[in-house]
Amino acid sequence: MRHIHIKYFICDKLLQLMTQNNVIEWSEQYLLNVSDFMAESNPGVFEDSHSFIKYGFTWIVDSEKLNEKIVFSINEIKLSTEFHSLLSWIRVSKNNDLLLKHEQGHFDLAEQIKRKYQKIFENSFYDKYFPTRGQNESQRKQFAKEDSGKMIINEVKKLNLNLNEKRDEYDQKTDFGKNFLEQKKYDELFNKLRN
Repeated sequence: MRHIHIKYFICDKLLQLMTQNNVIEWSEQYLLNVSDFMAESNPGVFEDSHSFIKYGFTWIVDSEKLNEKIVFSINEIKLSTEFHSLLSWIRVSKNNDLLLKHEQGHFDLAEQIKRKYQKIFENSFYDKYFPTRGQNESQRKQFAKEDSGKMIINEVKKLNLNLNEKRDEYDQKTDFGKNFLEQKKYDELFNKLRN
């Protein structure tokens, strides 16, 4: 059994190259700062800020022979919640603490959703075997890597759709952080991520 460690980001190559050194992975110890928002604000939109948040993932794919067929399995899927600094902005005139806290809420919301989905990913892929293709061992390994990545990407797309829906709901309920009572309710939920 051979392990292939893979890291893949659900974004195009240009975005990956552009942001590889300006990506902040969610952690319990770190809160966003105004300096993390490195893009120019867009004068054509009504929002005072924008956080570009996506999910990255790594996984291990194993290929082996089972009943005379070459199959692969997917293990150790690790999702990460990532804030992309070069694509996120806050209007300089509006960079107050409440707005920053609201944007941290977007990051925390994405992490909260990711934690729920981690189990879904494990149930979808772990302890299962998938057929692979190819004429020789080298091709089968390559196709196993490619096919497993496509399978996970499809699930990550669903995760991103869920995130977009929840982000819209968060913005509406909190009125972009201006509804202090609703924002406080969310803040209390997000604080549980750090306990």
